[in-house]
Amino acid sequence: MISRLEKSTDNACNSEGCTEHQCAAGIYAQTVIEEEQSHDPGVTPYLEGVTVLDFTQYLAGPSCTRLLVEMGADVIKVEYPPYGDPVRPSPPRRNGRSAYHVQQNRGKRSLSVDLTRPEGVALIEDLIPQVDIVVENYSPGVMERRGLGYSRLRELNPQVIMASISGFGQTGPLSEKTAFDFIAQAYSGLMHMTGEPDGPPMLIGAGIADTSTGVHAFAALGYALYRRDRTGEGSHLDIAMVDVMYHMQESAVSGPSLSPDDAVGMRTGRHYAPASPAGIFKGPAGWIVVFALENQIANLWPALGAPELADDPRFTNNRTRLENRDALTKIIEDWMAKFDNDQEVLEILECHRVPCGPVVEPVKLAETHPHFLERGTVREVTDPLAGSMLIPGFPLRFSDAPDLPDLVAAEVGEHNETVLADLLGLDSESVAALEEEGILYRRPPRE
Repeated sequence: MISRLEKSTDNACNSEGCTEHQCAAGIYAQTVIEEEQSHDPGVTPYLEGVTVLDFTQYLAGPSCTRLLVEMGADVIKVEYPPYGDPVRPSPPRRNGRSAYHVQQNRGKRSLSVDLTRPEGVALIEDLIPQVDIVVENYSPGVMERRGLGYSRLRELNPQVIMASISGFGQTGPLSEKTAFDFIAQAYSGLMHMTGEPDGPPMLIGAGIADTSTGVHAFAALGYALYRRDRTGEGSHLDIAMVDVMYHMQESAVSGPSLSPDDAVGMRTGRHYAPASPAGIFKGPAGWIVVFALENQIANLWPALGAPELADDPRFTNNRTRLENRDALTKIIEDWMAKFDNDQEVLEILECHRVPCGPVVEPVKLAETHPHFLERGTVREVTDPLAGSMLIPGFPLRFSDAPDLPDLVAAEVGEHNETVLADLLGLDSESVAALEEEGILYRRPPRE
């Protein structure tokens, strides 16, 4: 567990019943509280005791704070009244609950504050000394204009860690340019590398820029917490979608820049440019990936029932196989077409240890093999209003982490009272008064 923040005794609050985590005023110093340092393997979540103010919306930011929740952090989602995160009404919905929103926001407590009012900003300022992390994914400059930029947060709490997620970063000529996932795919060249070579660039069919950037921010926060424990200092993390996506380019940057006459960064459709056979092949019913490099190619020929192909001059090495890719593709697909179903093809390839796999519709992954339910790659969760649904599971495994908790996505402002009681010591009457004044908002109960 990370070291906790303990209030300086010179500025201690003397209010009756007010604990060190419930007082909004005072100076904080990093102090290790020995009794809070125990870690019970298999019981204590890795981020237990870490408090996060979450100003994120849509996907890039929520995908970061979703991981923090599942690691045990107390994530407080700050939402604008009265509608909250703009993805709340996203289809498909059941009983007013969006599958999209539920997946990304399970387990987060909702605090709905009107940040257009000075009283709302002041309330957030009161919370900053009580939290470890602030995450936001507004356009650069928005938090500063609200008086909640990193310099202000650091004045309030020198140990706070702030993660800012954006399209182009917090600095540079394009920093204030509006960005969404597809724009990051385009700028980073990922879109240029996707599709058929003689066709247009294609979108990747998932929010890869958003979610990958969220995961990068999640990783950076772990190191920032580690550094804070060593130095006592917070930090500001600047995570940009285009930076993250461009970093994924394996050779389309380095290759052409080193040898422009020999290497061209260009989309190659359903086949992998550097090797053959390596790509997507038409099976009896669907599509099957086969990826046989030099160490596996000798296994492919007997799998195809054609061991003589090992001596065919068209296929003796990777260079000749690339030159004759179309011929080899036809041989493989003609062989696959002899079977009744894709599973029979996969079983034979697996038996010969030829790397392969089916192209799977995401919602049907659990049907493909019990491995994915057993491992938790696919999780079935139950929302109190929407009911049962499948979601992608938590992607990290730790030898001594507890089982994942059952989490529920909050209604807008559902936790106004508990958050402000836990962190600021406000009673229910005070919170009700703030809601009456419109500084806070709480969604009325659903009928």
